[in-house]
Amino acid sequence: MTTEIIFAVVGLLVGLGGGYILWQNAMKKRSALMLSEAAKEAEQIKKDRILKAKEKFLNLKEEHERAVQKRDQKLAERQNSFREKDERLRQSIQEFKRDERSLQKEKDILSKRREALEAKTKEVEKLRDKQIAQLETLTGMSEEEAKEQMIQTLKDKAKLDAQAYVRTTLEEAKLTASQEAKKVVIQSIQRVATENAIENAVSVFNIENDDIKGKIIGREGRNIRAIEAATGVEIIVDDTPEAILLSCFDPVRREVARLSMHKLVSDGRIHPARIEEVVAKTTRQIEEEIIQIGKRTAIDLGIHGLHPELIKTVGRMKYRSSYGQNLLQHSREVANLCAIMASELGLNPKLAKRAGLLHDIGKVPHEETELPHAILGMQWAEKYGEKPEVCNAIGAHHDEIEMTSLISPIVQVCDAVSGARPGARRMVADSYIQRLKDLENVAYDFDGVTKAYAIQAGRELRVMVESEKVNDAMASQISFDISQKIQNEMTYPGQVKVTVIRELRSVNVAK
Repeated sequence: MTTEIIFAVVGLLVGLGGGYILWQNAMKKRSALMLSEAAKEAEQIKKDRILKAKEKFLNLKEEHERAVQKRDQKLAERQNSFREKDERLRQSIQEFKRDERSLQKEKDILSKRREALEAKTKEVEKLRDKQIAQLETLTGMSEEEAKEQMIQTLKDKAKLDAQAYVRTTLEEAKLTASQEAKKVVIQSIQRVATENAIENAVSVFNIENDDIKGKIIGREGRNIRAIEAATGVEIIVDDTPEAILLSCFDPVRREVARLSMHKLVSDGRIHPARIEEVVAKTTRQIEEEIIQIGKRTAIDLGIHGLHPELIKTVGRMKYRSSYGQNLLQHSREVANLCAIMASELGLNPKLAKRAGLLHDIGKVPHEETELPHAILGMQWAEKYGEKPEVCNAIGAHHDEIEMTSLISPIVQVCDAVSGARPGARRMVADSYIQRLKDLENVAYDFDGVTKAYAIQAGRELRVMVESEKVNDAMASQISFDISQKIQNEMTYPGQVKVTVIRELRSVNVAK
């Protein structure tokens, strides 16, 4: 039994030893295999790295070659540029040398001319001294004495001319001052709308019968006093049948009073409380109507973007007049004329039309001011964002300021055309005819004038002269003298064209 165990143990040990040896052999083979594979993989990685390094080297070499080629190209271009500049410089030097030679030749020529001129100058001085000596011998005076006598003569003549000039200047200043004073008075009358004609200061309110007058007057006159206090209009109730007069210089207030009285009479309830209510409603109605008139005017003329205050001012023009000419109609006419004239001249017709419509907005001030209406209108236009050309045209249409754009003289001319045309403004026929006669009489004061005709409502004066007494040069001088005399001695709107006609007729009869 023991022996079997021993054999078993020995067999086990022998088996373990043999297995261990086999395991070691297997491990050695596996290690050798792994080392072989690792060596192969390392060799492959080495080959890959070498290939990549070669590729990178080739790429770097190509980039370097391109950079070198580019640098060589730039160097070649610079060399060419330097060659061209060098060539131009050589040419410039050659041209400069040629110019220098030509300048030297011209300098020599000028030097010779200067020498000749100096020689001639010396000859002239000798002749002058000789002539002076001869003159001194003939006149018995020295050169200094002759100079003093000539200077004294010129001084006396200059004094006479200066006195004549001073007299003429004073006379022109007096005439100009008179014209400017008349202009200021006329503009002041326009500003406050104090026309002499009754139609501009009085409105007539027609009634069906005279019983209504008693209702309007009221008990102890309380109704008429309430109407006058609410409207600011004087109510005149007299013996005129079926009519009541409304007197006020403000046309808007007169219109408010007329409409208020029409509503009161139609309603039949006339007492102070009702009067105040109706006047307030009518005032609001008139203000809305003014705004609508301004908007409609702007739309009719094709003017957009006007400030609401300017629209209201345009609407108020309906209730203003200048020399009997409605201010709104005048402004519309000026706007259309400006657009036509601007189109003919190749300017902006819309801008000209805008300036023409707004040129007289200073005549409807919200409050009394001492500024001229052109300056006031310009300030309003600037305040409400109008363009500088429009503002300048408004301020310069009566020469209050200097004109800075072509729109300004157009507005001035169209304003004169609209106001001076026959029938536009109120003018007594006798004074109109007398002005034409005075215009013709100015021409008759000149010698050689046979006939004179004032045509085109006094805008042109045609003068016929005798061909035997007046030549062409004298005709031109007569035209100028007549225009100057009209300008200095007469007051007239716009411009007067003076045309002098000289006709020569040769008539023979064949027998």
